[in-house]
Amino acid sequence: MSRTPPPPAAIAPVAAVLLSRAQDLGLRMARRIRAEVGYYGGQGPVTFEELTASCRRNAELVFGQLADGCTGAMEPAQETGRRAAREGAPLGELLHAYRVGSEFLWSELAAEARAAGAVTADTIVALAAWWVNEGLAAAASDAYRETASELLLQRDRERSVLVEALFTGALTDRTTLWEAADALGLPTEGPFVVVAAGVPAPGREGLPGIEPRLLAEQVRSAWRLLPDLQIGVLATRGPDGDEAALRVLGGFAASRVGLSPAYRALRDTPRALRQARLALARVPKGATGVVRFDDGPLAPLVAAAPEEAARIAQAVFARVLELPPEERGRLLETLEQWYAAGGSAAGAARQLYCHRNTVRYRLRRLEELTGRSLRDPRAVAELSVALQALRLVPPGAEYRVPHGNLDQSGLLQVP
Repeated sequence: MSRTPPPPAAIAPVAAVLLSRAQDLGLRMARRIRAEVGYYGGQGPVTFEELTASCRRNAELVFGQLADGCTGAMEPAQETGRRAAREGAPLGELLHAYRVGSEFLWSELAAEARAAGAVTADTIVALAAWWVNEGLAAAASDAYRETASELLLQRDRERSVLVEALFTGALTDRTTLWEAADALGLPTEGPFVVVAAGVPAPGREGLPGIEPRLLAEQVRSAWRLLPDLQIGVLATRGPDGDEAALRVLGGFAASRVGLSPAYRALRDTPRALRQARLALARVPKGATGVVRFDDGPLAPLVAAAPEEAARIAQAVFARVLELPPEERGRLLETLEQWYAAGGSAAGAARQLYCHRNTVRYRLRRLEELTGRSLRDPRAVAELSVALQALRLVPPGAEYRVPHGNLDQSGLLQVP
């Protein structure tokens, strides 16, 4: 803060008189502030006694410096600013109170100076320059902003720890979960969904600015940035909460996003995170879009044992996985669409934009390679489980099921 020369010595006798009346001035200044500043009026968080004591200390500070002809520390104003930040008082209301208080003290000083008759216009001008540069509001404002920044960093650290505990399952007690939900601004009951988004580089968000964008759609969320992922839990309550979340996530055109099925209890967040990761693994490297984990009855069973899922996929599709990537992709995608069409070759052909005879040829090829007939119900079930397992192979596996194209909404179309 800029400094000016000491206050004019001619004002010292006037300031000494006012310093002796600091208690009365503090009381009157508190009444003025209480009447004119809404935050300090009525049943506000600051009692009248506390406000009066603060006003008295500030009056003693100002008139004490003027009486001594020096520029001193601003501890009372700084402490007021720090306290206001800790209590969440609006900075605008704090500065308004200081403007009212400063005007009150200046009017008292001007009246006393006129009564003394020995203060010249030059003295008043010099005093005004000192008053502006050594004002209490600047000291309080600086302290407020510094404290507010520290509190924000502290809240971010605490929030990050709570989010991590939620995702790792460290929070299991119902009361603790409620407290964590309250601290994170989440409801205590679902539905919730977990999001796992790929990041462009370690330390960079894959979904920058996602939390305020979701909040604008009335979707509350809490997020954690990991070296390789950005993960979040979303509260999708409301008639269109789920659709709103998908709409916002689909707006990040350059992102790879996996989404868990909806769940009701926060204690299930770790399981939902695993599902969101598995859904993310279904978005090929270099592609973008939002993929939701299949919430049918088969997917959770397969996902519960990812290593066994990989073994099943390898056992059933061993010869298929040995094919060149392009041919392998066509066959597996055809099987995907055949299941999605309820076993109809014509329905699969419409989805694949090819002739139904082409679908039948590919299915016969799959039957030859797997040794399983699509006319045998048991074989159909085995292929379905293996295909589901192939979808959920953990990241890092050497093979991956192919996927469809992005539609206009930005969502990856998968069965």
